[in-house]
Amino acid sequence: MTIRIAMWSGPRNISTAMMRSFENRPDCVVADEPFYAAYLAATGLDHPMRDEVLAAQPQDWRRVVADLDAIAAPLVYEKHMSHHMLPGFGTAWTESRRNAFLIRDPAEVLASYVQKRGAATLDDIGVVQQHELFDRVCDDLGRPPPVVRGADVLAHPGAMICALCDALDIPFREPMLSWPAGRRESDGVWAPAWYDAVERSTGFETPERRAYPPLPDDLARIADAARPHYEALAAHRLRVSEPAAAVSFGT
Repeated sequence: MTIRIAMWSGPRNISTAMMRSFENRPDCVVADEPFYAAYLAATGLDHPMRDEVLAAQPQDWRRVVADLDAIAAPLVYEKHMSHHMLPGFGTAWTESRRNAFLIRDPAEVLASYVQKRGAATLDDIGVVQQHELFDRVCDDLGRPPPVVRGADVLAHPGAMICALCDALDIPFREPMLSWPAGRRESDGVWAPAWYDAVERSTGFETPERRAYPPLPDDLARIADAARPHYEALAAHRLRVSEPAAAVSFGT
């Protein structure tokens, strides 16, 4: 039996580090943003390395789902960007996944995102789509699916990853807490444009608290519009009483 996990995030979170964590399990295969090319093809948006992304992945969402379903492993971890799921893309396939949601304060997302792309819209950060997906999964399950906040994982990696595994009904594995630095064959072709920090990482590091400058008015309005959706998910986030003890994390 294959257990398939769909982790729904927005950009500029710790989504790639979470993918690293699961990929470091001996029983897990990962899929990195499999709907990216389909999203770019449907929207016509100009993203870094657009041509490379379009050439590297299927552009039909149905083909993407078929390819995901064909992956055979005890555990499959799918790293998804919520905003990639456009209104015309089917979502019935998510019912066969154990869905989870990775969140970050929208003001921090925007401050980081514009450093990479220079501008942003509400749709770019995926918070509204993430909330819609969350509500749909809640309706299907009759209960909230797991929600993890990236800042909580960085603060208490061992305890939070254990809690996430428990919520997903899979066993925790110690290798999830550290991994070798560098690029992976499983990384999307867009890695050179986005993954510089995670390629240097060897675990869930707790950086010094970064103070972003105040958002300009246009981005502040986007953050304000995103906040109710973020807070609706944050109300259900996994919490731990104590950090995991005696765990060493790489720098």
